[in-house]
Amino acid sequence: MTSSEDLHKRRLAAVAKGVGSVVNAYVDHAHNGTITDVDGREWIDFASGIAVTNVGNAAPRVVEAVRAQVERFTHTCFMVAPYESYVAVCEQLITLTPGSFEKRAALFNSGAEAVENAVKIARHATGRPAVVVFDHAYHGRTNLTMALTAKNMPYKHRFGPFAPEVYRAPMSYPLRDGGLSGAEAARRAIDVIEKQVGGPNVAAVLIEPIQGEGGFVVPAPGFLPAIAAWAKANGAVFIADEIQTGFARTGQWFASEHEALEPDLITTAKGMGGGLPIAGVVGRAELMDAVHAGGLGGTYGGNPIACAAALAAIETMRELDLCSAARKIGATMEEALTDLGEGIAEVRGRGAMIAIELVLPGGIEPDATRTASVSKACHDAGLLTLTCGTYGNVLRFLPPLVISDSDLGRGLDILRAALRT
Repeated sequence: MTSSEDLHKRRLAAVAKGVGSVVNAYVDHAHNGTITDVDGREWIDFASGIAVTNVGNAAPRVVEAVRAQVERFTHTCFMVAPYESYVAVCEQLITLTPGSFEKRAALFNSGAEAVENAVKIARHATGRPAVVVFDHAYHGRTNLTMALTAKNMPYKHRFGPFAPEVYRAPMSYPLRDGGLSGAEAARRAIDVIEKQVGGPNVAAVLIEPIQGEGGFVVPAPGFLPAIAAWAKANGAVFIADEIQTGFARTGQWFASEHEALEPDLITTAKGMGGGLPIAGVVGRAELMDAVHAGGLGGTYGGNPIACAAALAAIETMRELDLCSAARKIGATMEEALTDLGEGIAEVRGRGAMIAIELVLPGGIEPDATRTASVSKACHDAGLLTLTCGTYGNVLRFLPPLVISDSDLGRGLDILRAALRT
């Protein structure tokens, strides 16, 4: 069998250097909370392909559904010859997302596509140009979503010029806000929006209910409802980017539910497809239906194989009650990550979306060097972890929601040892 070393040599000769990887171990197979590389080494998975394999890798229902769909047909393009599974996925999005109002949905390929289309819909429906986003935000790698994203390296550096009419407001970041409440942080953000943009010019306010790449930042209670209320009062579309937080990851179907939010539009992807590429925009019918026929779509959007996988993944989430599983995982992780000594400023998150922020002793100055060292120590010991944050000083943990208690415990043992040494 080809070794990881051999595969890496081939990669260096064939794959563009701009495509990075966290580790140079090449995967042979994966199941639930573990990944096995081509050298036979087992890794405990605290990454889930960046919050994608919520139902685990090769989940039985997903495998069965994909196999059956491939045997029937692989592609027709929904815009040419439609099929039931696209409609069924849209029905599931309408049922699962918060909001008692009439909704519509549309399907795409990736999170960035979903965000771009949500912005298109908001601009078309309101006739306004401006989009408000927040410090530390991450929304994708396309030209528009790079403009929406806050972090320069590695996402924006030397890729400009970017799409116009994007404005940035301060986020509620409790650890670094100097004690601001959610209401106070919202007033600060709204003041910036009103002075620099003007309410009548805002098509959409776009926000992650819990920021992902920005550091798993959980805004102070009351911040999100206040921003949503301002958007409603000013005729702007409130868009919740639930690409990383959606589909049971935070202990609810969607993170917006933690503060009883009913966003006008919600973007989804990642955990939605059980490992296959699919994304969606779902929201108020009057907004979604404002776009002319043919204004939304794409050749592969809502591909029948991905739709089959999504329906099977959602069925698995229901059957296994993965919202409860996420809450249990989160409680276990938070308990295990307390009292680990100086240099850990905060353990935060919701459900199975947990992070620790590392700082230099005696304050809150980010410690990116130690963060990278801890993550490497985890990799060396067989635990797959990710870093994130504007300052590169946050370790984020996204285990599959079907991970076993024993694998979760083994992973936490490795993590604690890495932090202590």
